[in-house]
Parts: sequence; structure tokens; C-alpha cells
Amino acid sequence: VQLQAFGGGLVQPGGSLRLSCRASGFTFSNYWMYWLRQAPGRGLETVSVTYPNGDTSFYTDSFKGRFTIFRNNVANILELQMNSLKPEDTALYYCARDERGVVKGQGTLVTVSS
Repeated sequence: VQLQAFGGGLVQPGGSLRLSCRASGFTFSNYWMYWLRQAPGRGLETVSVTYPNGDTSFYTDSFKGRFTIFRNNVANILELQMNSLKPEDTALYYCARDERGVVKGQGTLVTVSS
């Protein structure tokens, strides 16, 4: 199983980023897929989850209205569109196959700073 997240970087407060994750080694369309994050000095936090067919998604309250999760079951890609970014969104973002992050990729770093 491989989950390769990319697209992170440095962005100013109020800016946007779109993260992507390429999945391989398993039947992507069979799984709920998650974006998790870990901010400096904090534990793993669930950002969003999408159903296997992508028709239903859930977000932790602090991300509702700002972040949107997408999936492409043909290309085996999971994405996260992040708008109105805040300094407190600075974290390592992971795509994961489970909410505990037992199966997750290496993460991509997002830094929100002026």
C-alpha cells in the first residue's frame, strides 16, 4: 500500500492550497479515505473523510466551509482544496485509509505564514 501526498508549501494567511494524494497497492474505490493532519506539538487530527464512491463527505467543524475533499476513483487520487487558510492550519497533512492513521502516507507540509 502506498499513499503519496503532495502539494504542500508556504502560503500566506487567507490563501489557498490544493493537496493531492496518489494511492496504489489496494483497491482505492473500496475504502473510505481520510485527510488527517498533525500540527506542531499536537496529535493526529481528522480533517475530512469521503465515502468510497465520493458522494458523501464529512468535515471536522473547524474545516467546514473552508476545505473540500475530492476523490477520483479512476485515477486513484484523493485531493483536499484548502481555502481561507489560517496560521493555525500549519501542519503535516496526511492522506490515510483509516481515521487512526495506521495506513497513511508520508505527509506533505503546509505552512501558513506571512
